Amino acid sequence: MTALVLIILLALGVLVAPFVTEAQQPGKVPRIGVLMPALNPERTRNLEAFRDALRDLGWVEGQNLALEYRFAEHGLAQYPELAADLVRRKGDVLVVGGGGPAVRAVKEATSTIPIVMVSGGGALGAGLIDSLAKPGGNITGTVSVQAELMARRLEILKEALPGVSRLAVLMTPRHRGDAVLQETQHAAQTMGVALHVQEVRSPNEFPGAFVAMQQAGAEALFVPADPFVFEQHVPTITALALQHRLPVMYSHRMYIDAGGLMYYGTNLQEFYRRAAYYVDRILKGTAPANLPVETPWKFELVINLKAAQALGFTLPPTLLFQANEVLQ
Repeated sequence: MTALVLIILLALGVLVAPFVTEAQQPGKVPRIGVLMPALNPERTRNLEAFRDALRDLGWVEGQNLALEYRFAEHGLAQYPELAADLVRRKGDVLVVGGGGPAVRAVKEATSTIPIVMVSGGGALGAGLIDSLAKPGGNITGTVSVQAELMARRLEILKEALPGVSRLAVLMTPRHRGDAVLQETQHAAQTMGVALHVQEVRSPNEFPGAFVAMQQAGAEALFVPADPFVFEQHVPTITALALQHRLPVMYSHRMYIDAGGLMYYGTNLQEFYRRAAYYVDRILKGTAPANLPVETPWKFELVINLKAAQALGFTLPPTLLFQANEVLQ
């Protein structure tokens, strides 16, 4: 565990080692295991939202609830090991915030402990649940709709840059054939925008990738979600975009906080608050199979005017009016 992660955890009051709360409380204290990618400021805020929502429901960490966290700091390959570790600790509920791969790892580790997924990507298509209304088995929670958002993201880019005719997508080998890329291709074709797919395998390839996209004539860029390559190097990506004067639509708010131009997507803090609701229902006796899986209900558009000025263009007032937040 890195020093930065340890500092953040201490600030949150998080205990990663086996809990002492059970020893401090008479009787059995429910134990909640949480599995996530590596911590960053956005995920720290998400965890705070989760803990706040639990408190609102009467569950207070260190009093009548124990929370145990595992973070995949070294990539997807860690998920099975971390999932197995949480299962061995016999928690009452497992909350999974690492998307489809993390949910699958936990599902393969247990078929009995209730699992609450937070923005679980592709759970239905991957056969992890039977349906949204009746998930069956031991999984429930919320699912993301990243692919379905692509048409709207491209519409926003076209409104910001009416003349854009060539869009680049930055991707890793893990994105090949996934629904987000397929929907991006479909949306671009529908809108008459040519698509250039630029693949990177490691952060060392970022500078060359931006040069290649510029040489390919890309006028705008979309950066999809990727917790183990892109989201570990947010400042590098946003700086390269500004250096190459490339307007970017991002998939996470964290890029805008680092100086990126524009983000449209799901409000993940709302998903983490909703995870507390599922935990509460399960701890009070409701089976996961009887709790319908929910899709996003709140989306947000955040625009960074400083980035627009650095890129040398003016955003139309109609688009700024639509934004949930405009950073000056």
